Amino acid sequence: MLKQNKQLNLTNREMDVLNVLWSAEKSLVASEITKADRSLTINTVQAVLRSLLKKNLIEIAEIVYSGTVLCRSYRPTITSKDFTLQQFVTQFENLDKSITPPNFVAALLEREKNEESVIEELEKLLQERKRQLKGGIKGE
Repeated sequence: MLKQNKQLNLTNREMDVLNVLWSAEKSLVASEITKADRSLTINTVQAVLRSLLKKNLIEIAEIVYSGTVLCRSYRPTITSKDFTLQQFVTQFENLDKSITPPNFVAALLEREKNEESVIEELEKLLQERKRQLKGGIKGE
């Protein structure tokens, strides 16, 4: 699930471009990103794409024609869900150490509308994790 445990400090524009790519059903070229989010200029998008490539959050999916010009199309290398979880785990690790995972889960459960259903889902996840630990699988 989580591949890295490092906090990525992204700019608002980097998040804007990532959100466009996450919401797209296919890889996009820079001009398509500006059409999807009119607040972005082509120069900004190109600079942000270079930055996101360096951070390994996107990759070049293919070289495609945009009109008569060959362009790179981009796709994210991480899902929105995994990115958010990665950021959250990093933030959680930096919290006061007296806040344990069980304390945190209990606090979240108190705010759940369907607490019983969530508890059942957590129990399944915990059972699966126990099987992984017994099988010698450290983490994914």
